[in-house]
Order: sequence, then structure tokens, then C-alpha cells
Amino acid sequence: MGKDGVIDLMTLCAIAQEPLLLVGPPGTAKSALVLKFREALAISDQAYFEYMLTRFTEPSEVMGPIDIEQLRSGAYIRRVQGKLPTAELVFLDEIFKSNSAILNSLLTVINERKYYQDGRAVPVPLRVLFAATNDIPEQAELAALKDRFCLKVACRSVAEDHFIELVDAGLEDATQRDLGQKPWAEGHATLMDLYKAHRYLSLQMAQQSSDADGQVLRDRHTYFPEELLVELRRLLKTLVVEDSVFISDRKIVKLYRLLRTRAWLHRGGRVEREDLVLLSYLGETLTEVDLLEEKVPRLLGLA
Repeated sequence: MGKDGVIDLMTLCAIAQEPLLLVGPPGTAKSALVLKFREALAISDQAYFEYMLTRFTEPSEVMGPIDIEQLRSGAYIRRVQGKLPTAELVFLDEIFKSNSAILNSLLTVINERKYYQDGRAVPVPLRVLFAATNDIPEQAELAALKDRFCLKVACRSVAEDHFIELVDAGLEDATQRDLGQKPWAEGHATLMDLYKAHRYLSLQMAQQSSDADGQVLRDRHTYFPEELLVELRRLLKTLVVEDSVFISDRKIVKLYRLLRTRAWLHRGGRVEREDLVLLSYLGETLTEVDLLEEKVPRLLGLA
């Protein structure tokens, strides 16, 4: 109920294979959204991993326990079956409560899509990562993890605006769960469909050609109008100067790919002004998340 915008972003990030952070208090359907998204794509138990992190969570709970037999022979090998390193869709609840040992592993998995077995880098099949948090802490040691999430979306209570609808939908959902019914899992698409879309867009964005004067023509010449690139740069500078929003070089590159993916997903073509609304989700703190959601559409003249 009232989560269409969040679902759109989940789909967008799944195609772009960029992690998405859901931010909101308990009871605002963060976990339910991920569960239904997984079931709608018919993702098997073997390809899915979820875990609620605490400061006491051990790396073995997420990355897999050490194989004792291998350790006796001098090899530091984890048994990863059923753990994060074997999953294609991962959901990590309360991600910022992870300790430093897990944090280091997550940074490598998210950014480089690999983990280490006995000092050797091993690729992970991870395609989609959703994480959730009740709060966005401001500790310096978590800055790198926050920066991995280009987009962060608020998941708010809907009771104020949709009280009756919430009661009706909640009771219907509970009944469906009790009866084992899953009408949201209608088989419209699979994770492989999203992967094919990602590969198609990646190859398209990598294409280059030359014009009659020998100038290299890149993706932006065809799909990202120059005036919109100027507008994007102006908006980013405004957010940095006026609101002190941290926007790293890495985030700018990720944002370009997300904008292109949104344009393709919505209309199959060039980036348009309305696509820049994605800048609404660049907030690094709870205050910024709320601020940008209101400010960016206003700056774009879309509010």
C-alpha cells in the first residue's frame, strides 16, 4: 500500500544491478517488499540469502563457516553453500549494525563481486542486493558502505493517508499467506530476464563510433542530451553546495547508468528531464533523504 515508488526503484536497481537501501522504521513493509519481489521473480531458496545483522553477528553466519577438515590441512576455506557467496538475490536487514569483520567482506562483495577463499579471489553470482535500516548512522567508518548505495529510499508508514485501505489490504494479505496464495507471483518476469536487460544496456552503453570528423561518439551523444548533462551537473553542484550532500566520483558514474536504465525502462530511449528525479534518492542521512525527496522535484519543476 503506497509503495509504488519503492517498487519502481527496486526494479530499476535490479536491472542496473546496483544495490538499494530501504530506510524506515519497523513495520513499514521493508522486508515484505523484498520477499514479494523475490517471489514475483520465482527466485529459488538456493539463489536467495537474507539475514538480519547485529553487532554480534559472526562472519561465518553470513559468509559461511570455516571448513575444519580443510583447516587441519592448512587451508582456510569457508563452506559457503546456502550463504551469501552463493546467492543471486541478497537481503541484509539492519546492514549498518554489522561489525568491522563483516563490513570488510561486504565492501568487497558489493563493489567487486568477489570474496576470498584461502587468499584467492572467488567471484560471487550476486545480481541484486537490497538492504534495510531503521536509521542511517553517521560514523566515519561506515562512509564507504553508505557510498556503495547510490540510491537510498524512504519506506514510510502509510496509515495517515491510507488507513482504511491499509486495513483492507493487510487483512487480505494475511489471508493469502494463511492459505498459501501468492497472487503477486504471476510469472511476469524472472531474474534471468532482468539480467538480460542489464547485459543489453551494458553493451549498449559501451558502444563507440566516430563521426565524419573523427570525433568519438559515445553513449551520451545518442542517449543523454547535452543540455540534460549540463542540468545534471548543475543540480549535483546545488546539492553539494547548498545541502552538503556527499557525492563521490563513483556515485556520479553509477548515477549515469541508473538514469540511462530508468530512461530505457520507462520509454526505451533517451534520458529526459523527468528521469533526473532519481537525484531525490542521493541522501546520505535521514535528514537528507527527507530533504531531497521534496527539493529535487521542485528544482526540476516537477513538484
